[in-house]
Amino acid sequence: MENHRLPAPQFSGIFPSAIRGNFMSRTGSQSPAFLPWLVVGFGFLALALAFSARATLGLVMPIWTQELGWSRSFTSGAAATALLVMAAVAPFAGRFIDQQGVRVTLALGLALVGVGCLVVSATSDALVFLIAFSGLSAIGFGIVAAHVVSTAIARLFGSNRGLATGIATSGATGGQFLIVPLIAVVLATFSWRWSFLAIGGGCLALIPLLWWTLAEERDPADEPSGQTPASSLTADIASIIREPAFHILFWSFLLCGYTTAGVIETHFLPYASLCGFGPVPSAAAYGTLSAINMLGMIGAGWLTDRMNRVVLLGLIYILRGLTFPMLMNVGDDYEMLVAFTVLFGAVDYATVPVTASLVASHLGLRVMGLSMGLISAGHSIGTAAGAFIGGYLFDLTMQYDWVWITSFTLAVGAGLMVLLLSDQPRRIAESA
Repeated sequence: MENHRLPAPQFSGIFPSAIRGNFMSRTGSQSPAFLPWLVVGFGFLALALAFSARATLGLVMPIWTQELGWSRSFTSGAAATALLVMAAVAPFAGRFIDQQGVRVTLALGLALVGVGCLVVSATSDALVFLIAFSGLSAIGFGIVAAHVVSTAIARLFGSNRGLATGIATSGATGGQFLIVPLIAVVLATFSWRWSFLAIGGGCLALIPLLWWTLAEERDPADEPSGQTPASSLTADIASIIREPAFHILFWSFLLCGYTTAGVIETHFLPYASLCGFGPVPSAAAYGTLSAINMLGMIGAGWLTDRMNRVVLLGLIYILRGLTFPMLMNVGDDYEMLVAFTVLFGAVDYATVPVTASLVASHLGLRVMGLSMGLISAGHSIGTAAGAFIGGYLFDLTMQYDWVWITSFTLAVGAGLMVLLLSDQPRRIAESA
């Protein structure tokens, strides 16, 4: 079945002629059609750096306990605070890209992440660390996020939109697979300060390259006549939440957060340790999950362009749910643990490109950033709930069985919920 496709955007208005000329003189290319793929590349790199900065916190946590006397609960609390800040920032970051475009948005986010990491690298004060990481960098994390990158991609691609979204947003897990090991080497060779310094420097170094290469997305002289007047934030939110499609995508994505970043990213390694596996094989299994995760996002994006998106998204959730009984029965079988990481990794973040495509067609490109921001805030809420409830259920029962049972139920429920949606929208909220 063919998916609904919005008309391909005209790149002449998105990339002003002067900048197109500069780019072509640098590359020798005669076609501006390659330029949107630069956004894909920069989106991948920006997400890789932002997610690696978040992951670095886990690497240095034991060192801080010994060197600075910071407890695990303090550092974990800082991470949880950053997550809440990200949830609060997400809708505003989406609105910002709707109004300002990808270049300004990513540059601002990278600057905040970079400055925050540089401050962390230079301080031993707990309050300064909280302001830098759970404040400055957390706001940056909320801006350099998958919903912002997927919105930028949706605006630039008519065909291959799903594939481009999958590649760009796979930077979220690609960073953990590609960059975090390098940060670990820096940590082992030098110190934790150099780890944050490297991440912060990488973020700031990417900004001028991004700014120089990418054109402004909007040139007022190129705006079509008769364009719909800009509406207020309140009016746009009211319009979005009136759409049944929004509620299906919001609540399913909230459950997505619970069953991925919430329970797996938080509790997988402790569960592996409980099963008797050491740190090295446990980390190797998690690394396998991250690698397959990246491939799964790209594959899901490719399929988004080629099949019924509702069926695809529903199957991803249901297949994810079916992996949890396997996890319950790992015991001391390491091969079973690795098999779980492969199957779960294939459907872990794979919901992102499909959800973004459905938001573009069902809620409209004009408010896609805001819509994705609201939906991503739901994902963060689900993540926080999964992390907390997972720990609570373990403390209550001293085992993870009920954590995996609830995850199975919620993932399958999300899949069935999605199947209530039609692949073809009732109306087009916005034409590209």
